[in-house]
Amino acid sequence: MTKTLFVGGTSSNAGKSWMTTAICAWLRQRGVSVAPFKAQNMSNNSYPCRDGGEIGRAQVAQAEACGLEPERAMNPILLKPNGDGTSQVIVNGTVWKTLPARGYYEHADYLLTQVLAAYADLARRFDFVVVEGAGSVSELNMRRWDLANLALATRIHAPWILVADIERGGVFASILGTSALLSSDERSLFRGFLVNKFRGDVSLFTEGVEILESRAETRCLGVFPYASDIMLDPEDSLALSTSAAPPAAPKARVAILRFPCLSNATDFRLLTGADWLSNPRDHDYDVVILPGSKHTRSDLQWMRAQGLDEWIRRQHARGATIVGICGGYQMLGRAIHDPHGAESEAGTSEGLGLLESETTLAVDKVTRTVRATTAGGASFSAYEIHLGVTSANDSMPPFAHLDDGTVDGVRADRLVGTYLHGALEDPAVCSELLGIYVDAVPKKEQYERLAEWFDCHARHVEDWLIA
Repeated sequence: MTKTLFVGGTSSNAGKSWMTTAICAWLRQRGVSVAPFKAQNMSNNSYPCRDGGEIGRAQVAQAEACGLEPERAMNPILLKPNGDGTSQVIVNGTVWKTLPARGYYEHADYLLTQVLAAYADLARRFDFVVVEGAGSVSELNMRRWDLANLALATRIHAPWILVADIERGGVFASILGTSALLSSDERSLFRGFLVNKFRGDVSLFTEGVEILESRAETRCLGVFPYASDIMLDPEDSLALSTSAAPPAAPKARVAILRFPCLSNATDFRLLTGADWLSNPRDHDYDVVILPGSKHTRSDLQWMRAQGLDEWIRRQHARGATIVGICGGYQMLGRAIHDPHGAESEAGTSEGLGLLESETTLAVDKVTRTVRATTAGGASFSAYEIHLGVTSANDSMPPFAHLDDGTVDGVRADRLVGTYLHGALEDPAVCSELLGIYVDAVPKKEQYERLAEWFDCHARHVEDWLIA
């Protein structure tokens, strides 16, 4: 019979994804056939599965920790915010609808059937499923529509644990408050709490653990130190400023625009020394990056309102390399046409005009994984998630050649445009393109470190994890 563990949190960014990944890596080290599951994710960091469709990037990392190929069943519902109060709703990897929050919950019954079917699919094929919750488990006003937290845990009879982030403060209130709000069914499945991101001497928190255990009437399952030497992909832009740095910092001065509808921030996990900008800054940079955007034309308008369009042109004139990825690539051209209203209203937006290219958005989304090689010979894995096609001047050389014989993007005089997410996650591409040298630890080793970190600090695992 399949075993299940639900990992809930006191808040967003408490460390649910991190702890879920750690548990997956730990179980895999012990020879357990384990898979991750998150019923409903809200993030513009997504990844295309080889069997088609896209899921949240955190579930991709968790699949890797399990030694698995990411698949749609691991994240049946993905909400990608548009920045206007609506979200693109991805169901089983495919765009289903674009809805406001209230409209989304009107479909809760149908969406629950998709969640339960995906979970059942994994439960049939794996010995253990580690289920990650979403946000806080104590959103009382949302209980009747709950697809991803304790309503799901009780429905599938999953024992569950609570993760709290001590770094942000209020750990006593968050744990005790959550405990006090549990229903009898929820409490019957509650196995204990974990304190995450502790800095300093753990022994100073011994009395704190005793107080929490006494008042919450449950056990502390571990006090976990902040792991600065382990680097995982952040789930969304909320975690950008708290991601651990790689062993070496970038030598070039790098700026990345923080678009309101920023997507796939994991592209820059190696560039932790970069400045994230929402306004022009009176510095000269070696590299300025326009990242992906969930709402390209809207972010282009925002960029102009901030004066960043002229700032980018000045940076380029002073010698900076300008790199556009996905939506950022589209912005570098002369125009972005949206004849069908694929993003919002039909129309055309004038681009920055740095590249001799134009983009036409389409209703159908491109989602695929690829292998590519740059002109300098750097070979890397990447993925595409975008609407539309960009037509560039034939005289401009491509950014990369794909293994299927096609080409991607352009590379001109200190100008680079590409649809390939993941390119800058490869140290060789960073070196060739940006002059940045990063001694990145392979992902497999990161997951091994994570499993060891968990093994060192987890308590009573024989009762709640391997019982």
